[in-house]
Amino acid sequence: MAQTTPAGDLAPAYQPQEVESHWYDWWESKGYFTPTIDPQRKPFVIIMPPPNVTGELHMGHALFVAVEDLLIRWRRMQGYPTLWLPGADHAGIAGQWVVERELLKEGLTRHDLGREKFLERVWDWMNRYRGRIREQLRILGASCDWTRFRFTMDPGPSRAVRTAFKRLYDKGLIYRGERLINWCPRCMTALSDLEVEHEETDGQLYYLRYPLEDGSGALVVATTRPETMLGDTGVAVHPDDPRYHDVIGKTAVLPILGRRLRIVADAAVDPEFGTGAVKVTPAHDFTDFEIGQRHGLPAVNILNEDGTLNAEAGPFAGLTIAEARQHVVARLEQEGALVKVEPHRYSLGHCQRCGAVVEPLISKQWFVKMAPLAGPAIEVAKNGTVRFIPERFVNVYLHWLENVRDWCISRQLWWGHRIPVWYCSDCGQVSVTDQETLERCQHCGSTQIEQDPDVLDTWFSSGLWPFSTLGWPDDTEDLRYFYPSSVMETGYDILFFWVARMIFLGLEFMGTPPFHTVYLHGTVRDERGERMSKTKGNVIDPTEITAQYGSDALRFTLLTMAGPGSDMKLSVQRVEASRNFGNKIWNATRFVLRALNNAPLEVDADGNPTPPAHEAASLADRWMLSRLQRTIETITDQLERYQFHEAGHHLHEFIWSEFCDWYIEASKVALNQGGASAQAARQTLAVVLERTLRLLHPFMPFLTEELWQRLPHAGESIMVAPWPTPDAQWIDDEAEGEFGFLIDVIRAIRNARAEAGVEPARWIQAMIYPGSHGHAFKTAEPVLRFLARLADDGIQYLDALPENPEHVITLVVDDAVVYLPLRGMVDLAAERARLDREIAEVQAEIERARQLLANDQFVQRAPAHVVERQRAKLADAEERLALLLSQRAALQEK
Repeated sequence: MAQTTPAGDLAPAYQPQEVESHWYDWWESKGYFTPTIDPQRKPFVIIMPPPNVTGELHMGHALFVAVEDLLIRWRRMQGYPTLWLPGADHAGIAGQWVVERELLKEGLTRHDLGREKFLERVWDWMNRYRGRIREQLRILGASCDWTRFRFTMDPGPSRAVRTAFKRLYDKGLIYRGERLINWCPRCMTALSDLEVEHEETDGQLYYLRYPLEDGSGALVVATTRPETMLGDTGVAVHPDDPRYHDVIGKTAVLPILGRRLRIVADAAVDPEFGTGAVKVTPAHDFTDFEIGQRHGLPAVNILNEDGTLNAEAGPFAGLTIAEARQHVVARLEQEGALVKVEPHRYSLGHCQRCGAVVEPLISKQWFVKMAPLAGPAIEVAKNGTVRFIPERFVNVYLHWLENVRDWCISRQLWWGHRIPVWYCSDCGQVSVTDQETLERCQHCGSTQIEQDPDVLDTWFSSGLWPFSTLGWPDDTEDLRYFYPSSVMETGYDILFFWVARMIFLGLEFMGTPPFHTVYLHGTVRDERGERMSKTKGNVIDPTEITAQYGSDALRFTLLTMAGPGSDMKLSVQRVEASRNFGNKIWNATRFVLRALNNAPLEVDADGNPTPPAHEAASLADRWMLSRLQRTIETITDQLERYQFHEAGHHLHEFIWSEFCDWYIEASKVALNQGGASAQAARQTLAVVLERTLRLLHPFMPFLTEELWQRLPHAGESIMVAPWPTPDAQWIDDEAEGEFGFLIDVIRAIRNARAEAGVEPARWIQAMIYPGSHGHAFKTAEPVLRFLARLADDGIQYLDALPENPEHVITLVVDDAVVYLPLRGMVDLAAERARLDREIAEVQAEIERARQLLANDQFVQRAPAHVVERQRAKLADAEERLALLLSQRAALQEK
């Protein structure tokens, strides 16, 4: 079937802002983002990691959009019903914190408003910013199903949270207890271990003297936090430490407060730390809490929730921790109990959200028993049911789950999913429900009930995300068809926060893991490898980048920068290079459209351009079509293996070098010849570009749609065009070998011309001994002449190698030899003079270096690296002299 292709009306240069401005709305209007449920076909599903509704998207969001959209667009083109379900997270602590900061500008606190009015302000803020998040995702080209958008506080997910809580509670997996937890005195809430960021800190180690009660001596203990000694209830030593065998079981006396401290032996003590004897503060240190539990030591809490000291701190009550440290140290010094202070570097925990120093604190909280849930989650990782990419992270995941503590899920906040527990003031019983409200006590029927004021950890609702978004706990059509999902793509930094919790909760409530593959991307850093932060001023805003260079350029850059699990260094220059790559494709398409203009083109029954007939295809055509098939195979394989960066680099090389720099240039010869050769070139250009745009579409969706629409094609959008499959009849080893050989010959000639200083526009002569490549030279001679700038009558084929060719540059490629006569290429007399000048300069440089290295004083007194540098310069100069002398000898007058 023949089709006439009109002239393209592409602008002279690629303008990403104009190209990207209209396609998204058109795609959405066509319904391409919403899958059709087809029981006969297995879907491909990604549940989007929901961005926090607390501000603008950052580069981490841009990265996950690029990766997930690549997967979704690729699988959609492969014919899968694809669901990419978008959402947003209420961001418990961060959500409340950002609104409280807004209130402070008005001179208000949440307590001034009360819980109900404060939550109205939070909802207002969330509703305003939720739209902004969605708009930014659209700008990045995220082809997700907006008809299924979910917010963690929507009625459906909220009901799922209550149901999950009740079911876990009924099984005895949720309990309330008084335990040591991480406490943020600024956010005024409990934190899980994962919400505490540990930073190495330069501090001091204080050595304190604790006298023995029997007057037989004293123990010296070391601590980084002397103020916590006010909560000490014991002293511990290692049971195998011979220094302390005689004091185990005795009693020490706490300075200042005079509290009696039992001396115990515990294997948790590090004999190498400090003096090997440690103070035990069960209410304010996790290791100490466990030591206290093992030995029956009481826990004395000295802290208020705002971080000030309470009455248990005696004379220091009401002071902040920093103030208390100063006063306690001064008092210890006054009493002679401070032995010494020395510099010490140690790890200090900070709140992930606000940065405040986290305080371990005894508190009554709600916990999830982790051991019964961790077991099945460990098993699916070990048996390969859930696969991790990169594989090394499976060990990190297993280590955490095998050593996991019970999960503190209550938070002392107002914003979030309120704990579905009611306390009865009449009978004292607890009622747990999956309903939003409860009118009466489930035990005695009293109406004197009050709901627990706390909310749940944000990660509790996020852990249910793969199935709560699909309608669970109801048995919905979406849940039956789309669960489990296919891939969970997220950052390695939330492997524990989120991935592990989704897996064990999915196993608990659905009986199967929520996904079969976990793909973990790295962190986007600045060009020096530092984390981006507003404080450092090194943040690269994706909104600003896309406005300047386009979303496609940013996406392609992020996708090709690093492999899975690896951090990446991002610079604006790299994004600009990707924009330039887009411009290269744009100009290649302009060339192809001009070549196809008004010429009849063979297309198949669907409208796709077809390759030329084999007998009409030139060596260059066959090479290009074979390279296309290999590229389709390679890209598909790399995507299957989640090697997106390799696939992107391979596509870049194929498009920029093989198609644009070699085939398009070679096709100009055939197009100028006209006739069957020109028609074969046009067919090849159309086929290769159309298929290549399809390969590139998941990486650069906007640009590829714009260009694909100008070419002969089947279907109404590249988004739903079939993913290319290799055509075995066009895989041609011979053509790849022979044309690849000619490329090497042309490169060698071009390099020789450049080194000899031949003007680019100058046509030169060549004598060629073809070796075993005679057919390639003969069939592709016009291409060779055009691309190597060899004159029309300038090629002389040799039947044998000459013995002593004079005044030529000799190039050996495989078993072929190319001689480029210098006469006609350069002015021989001028070239000899130039080489003589260079030789003299290098000889003088060599002489200076030799004299310097012959000077014993220089060699013995100069720094070693200076002497070594002179030796290296001498070696380089001698090597350069040998090359120059060889070139001069080739020009020797006979």
